[in-house]
Amino acid sequence: MQLSQNHFGLFSAMHPLQCVLQVYRSLRWGPLASVSWLQLRTCRAHSSLTSTACPGPERQEGGVQKDFTSRLAAGPTFQHFLRSASAPQENLCPLEAEDPPPYVTVDELLGRQRKVYFETYGCQMNVNDTEIAWSILQKSGYLRTSNLQEADVILLVTCSIREKAEQTIWNRLHQLKALKTRRLRSRVPLRIGILGCMAERLKEEILNREKMVDLLAGPDAYRDLPRLLTVAESGQQAANVLLSLDETYADVMPVQTSPSATSAFVSIMRGCDNMCSYCIVPFTRGRERSRPVASILAEVRKLSEQGLKEVTLLGQNVNSFRDNSEVQFNNAVSTNLSRGFTTNYKTKQGGLRFAHLLDQVSRVDPEMRIRFTSPHPKDFPDEVLQLIHERDNICKQIHLPAQSGSSRVLEAMRRGYSREAYVELIHHIRESIPGVSLSSDFIAGFCGETEEDHLQTVSLLREVQYNIGFLFAYSMRQKTRAYHRLKDDVPEEVKLRRLEELINVFREEATKANKTSVGCTQLVLVEGLSKRSATDLCGRNDGNLKVIFPDAEMEDATNPGLRIRAQPGDYVLVKVRCPFGLLACIVK
Repeated sequence: MQLSQNHFGLFSAMHPLQCVLQVYRSLRWGPLASVSWLQLRTCRAHSSLTSTACPGPERQEGGVQKDFTSRLAAGPTFQHFLRSASAPQENLCPLEAEDPPPYVTVDELLGRQRKVYFETYGCQMNVNDTEIAWSILQKSGYLRTSNLQEADVILLVTCSIREKAEQTIWNRLHQLKALKTRRLRSRVPLRIGILGCMAERLKEEILNREKMVDLLAGPDAYRDLPRLLTVAESGQQAANVLLSLDETYADVMPVQTSPSATSAFVSIMRGCDNMCSYCIVPFTRGRERSRPVASILAEVRKLSEQGLKEVTLLGQNVNSFRDNSEVQFNNAVSTNLSRGFTTNYKTKQGGLRFAHLLDQVSRVDPEMRIRFTSPHPKDFPDEVLQLIHERDNICKQIHLPAQSGSSRVLEAMRRGYSREAYVELIHHIRESIPGVSLSSDFIAGFCGETEEDHLQTVSLLREVQYNIGFLFAYSMRQKTRAYHRLKDDVPEEVKLRRLEELINVFREEATKANKTSVGCTQLVLVEGLSKRSATDLCGRNDGNLKVIFPDAEMEDATNPGLRIRAQPGDYVLVKVRCPFGLLACIVK
């Protein structure tokens, strides 16, 4: 898999220099001065391949192919699926539990060792979606390749959050067109598919604009990939962009592809009901629905057994999690919101909430770090904050997207809070979780943003002093409320100037915040070699800040007197000698 940052630029303010004290191969969480250490379990990620015999080129010719084409002609047309995509879909059953459609046999759904190449763009949810899509295709007999030249199928997992993200995909398709044209006739024809949010948003526009695209699959249609690929093999375009009210892929175990991985993403919910005026997510990923708690815990246990040391719970609005699958918990208890916050939808009741899930996940393996992203500030009731404070293996790091420091702009964004309520929440979080690391998102140049609004965002950055920031210039998206009701009236050059100012202020304030770590001892999970130097290792501390330190022999805390080198998955104690690198995700 190729993970692309596309339009995101990773910005580092200074080179962090650390001094390693000790390495720990396993641990029980607690104060650094009185930690008891256990023996390390080796970190390994296992995967299995399901394969069948590979047919020869003649499979594409003759009676078998002709018979399939004639049966396909009697089935539903491509336009049938596109027309159905806009209608609400109630109680959709998982396709893998159904019999194949009448124009496709079970045998024709098999991959027959055709090789699939994935490229993943955008957010962590897309990384997790890639693992889900690969799990489904692997069970159908496909193989995976990291070599683009030997691929029989190329699948791009796409992002639609901003125009530049989509333009990256259009440019990539132009590059792949040449590869498809050069394909030798003696080989299986190369098929190209668009998966994820861009497929959902643009639908037939992609197929009309780029005839070389063979299939589309929206975020809720990955179970249908074997059928879509079978239809594409006949030479016809195939698509499934239906959104579901209940698809969570709870029964699909994502395939971890890196044998040296130390961490993994676990999707706990999909979709979003917030309907912020600038956001396309509700239209590309649908309504909120949560996985059953039991299926999440089963996945976390498996990752623990494989030796992974960190899991990140994923969702578009992760802390609004609500499992309604168990009837006994569907009572009339209303949702607790952060003080001073409101929702754009009717208050929801019942179900197992995020605090319950976080509690249960943290108990699976006390040596496994737990993170979660991306939350909404409205869903931080006291019980969640108290749990983060009390549970040692839940990281003391919270992402708290502000988007703007102006109450007027926040109202136009339909965020459900004022600047004053947001700042009060910040103070409450810092009182509840001493030493917490904070990160945030900000949009520069939203509809109607004045210079005074912009200065209020600048002042919020100075007041809060975030450790990590993700800063963007506003990009209007079709279908959103802003597209229909607001005017994108801030000139592009003004957006970029304001973005640069936000970046500079963020750097200044984050430097001050991170200087408080100098001289402190930090527990760091080793990820691997540093990209900056072959003689350094890198890892992350509890606050999710990257730490770089020498790849040298050090004392093994579990075996006094023994000198070893730290490996991915080990914990090391480091003493900070200069501020951590400052991270900001920048879009221009």
